[in-house]
Amino acid sequence: MPELPEVEALKDFLADHLVGREVVRVLPVAISVLKTYDPPVTAFEGREVTAVRRHGKFLDIEADGLHFVTHLARAGWLHWKDTLPDGPPRPGKGPLALRVALETGEGFDLTEAGTQKRLAVYVVRDPAEIPGVARLGPDPLAADFDEARFARLLAGERRQLKGALRDQSLIAGVGNAYSDEILHAARMSPFKLAASLTPEETTRLYEALRSTLTEAVERSHGLAAGRLKAEKKSGLRVHGRTGEPCPVCGDTIREVSFSDSSLQYCPTCQTGGKPLADRRLSRLLK
Repeated sequence: MPELPEVEALKDFLADHLVGREVVRVLPVAISVLKTYDPPVTAFEGREVTAVRRHGKFLDIEADGLHFVTHLARAGWLHWKDTLPDGPPRPGKGPLALRVALETGEGFDLTEAGTQKRLAVYVVRDPAEIPGVARLGPDPLAADFDEARFARLLAGERRQLKGALRDQSLIAGVGNAYSDEILHAARMSPFKLAASLTPEETTRLYEALRSTLTEAVERSHGLAAGRLKAEKKSGLRVHGRTGEPCPVCGDTIREVSFSDSSLQYCPTCQTGGKPLADRRLSRLLK
């Protein structure tokens, strides 16, 4: 799933390629991708793009007061085309969900792999009309997101850190991969309760949150859309690296599986050398 750093990079890339250009066609291929119908998606046609923004993991393209907002979900992606194929795309079983064409002949495709279709597109007058945007917590890279604010968010949270970091209504933009990376950098168990953090641990987690995301944004800055996935994977230290040596201590990276996802961590760096039990048990193996 694209998370804050990748969506931030896509925002910058699209700002360079879209602002000042006119949208001539918006062509849905999978109707299920459209989550709003008034105004219709065709209302975006004939408008000049004026800005591109990010709201958490939502990408917002504004054109003359109307907003084309997309959430790429777990398996969605944006593919930029310097020259779009001739003719309209044909509906079928492929990954193509929607195409946006510019007056210049350029444009982009939104695609989604797999059978679970969660890619979402909204055309709205105000992004706050979208429930997922309206409920977003603060952006962790915002200038006013200081340690004191972070500490207030965690105070009273009786959830494990992994779940708290991924909660978009608490902190916007962090998903499964970067929550693993942040907790590894902070040397904390994903099962540790958020409300149990000491002031020193809160500082450590805040610094890991900011530095991990900032470094990922910097690595992605200036990359073309097609290179962002590979950059994300290459920069991850523990997520998706089960069985590999930890780059910090050399211990073997372990995994805890869930019904539809998994987390990765280093026992030496994060759990005092003890492997974590199955998520259903929510405790350390003895």
